[in-house]
Amino acid sequence: MTRTILCLAAVCLQLAVALAQTPPAPRITSADIAVNCDAPTTYARMLFPSGLRRALTMSFDDGRVFDRRLVAIFNAHGIRGTFNLISSTLDKDGYVTRAEVKSLFAGHEVAAHTVTHPPLTRQTDEVITREVMDNRADLERLVGYPVRGLAYPGGDADQRVADFLPKLGIVYARLVSGTTWMATPDKNPTAWNCTCHHNDCLRQVDRLLKWDTFPALLSVWGHSYEFEEKGNWSLIEEFCTRLGGRKDIWYATNIEVFDYLAAVRALRVSADGSFIENPSALPVWIDFEGRAIELKPGVITRVKPD
Repeated sequence: MTRTILCLAAVCLQLAVALAQTPPAPRITSADIAVNCDAPTTYARMLFPSGLRRALTMSFDDGRVFDRRLVAIFNAHGIRGTFNLISSTLDKDGYVTRAEVKSLFAGHEVAAHTVTHPPLTRQTDEVITREVMDNRADLERLVGYPVRGLAYPGGDADQRVADFLPKLGIVYARLVSGTTWMATPDKNPTAWNCTCHHNDCLRQVDRLLKWDTFPALLSVWGHSYEFEEKGNWSLIEEFCTRLGGRKDIWYATNIEVFDYLAAVRALRVSADGSFIENPSALPVWIDFEGRAIELKPGVITRVKPD
């Protein structure tokens, strides 16, 4: 009898040790909601608003008068863009006027491009602060909303500047190179490389429409004056004709993309993954086990049955 009790005690002890050494099941977090087309699915995948799998955002610099024609083309096709303006050139010959900024870019985003367009890596923190903050304040007086995005003048950037910009209220900062990839800018928001320059945009049309993983974002940057100089306005007109007005694409400004990503990151997933709280003010969509689910703002949504 004593031997039996000792054997049972030994078995219980071994079981207790084994359980103690077994790592607890990892808690599911919003980080397990894949926000990039090349990320594996571990729990769920992000969808763009209305449950869409593809998105398009455009970004054009300097505020030249040719933005007027570009905006008209965008508006005709339901495409939206971000326009990065230099404060000191507004009202000058060849540039848009202060009086028209709010109405011209209505429905689009106005973002920063500094006051005088200097290479930021050659400036002190004090100069960068003046260039960015004065530019933001000037543009905000014109458009009536916070300016939170920036395009690097000449694409000139380094880690010091990228790390400094969030202190100046900049959510994202766009470079001038292209990746040819349909990725969301989720990893380095102040060192964001778009998919391509507008010279290569036509080649990306079919790539976006045939892209087989999601969420897929086509981001294009450029300058409207280049169409005038090269006499190839037909390029952007064809691009907008082919990609505009579609029900399967989210047409967003740069800042809307970043705000949406922030809302996805803010999601609170229960330990067992059965429900998700969306504390943000934006509705968020995810693909969960093949189902498109809307997570309404300020609401807890059950994604698994009881």
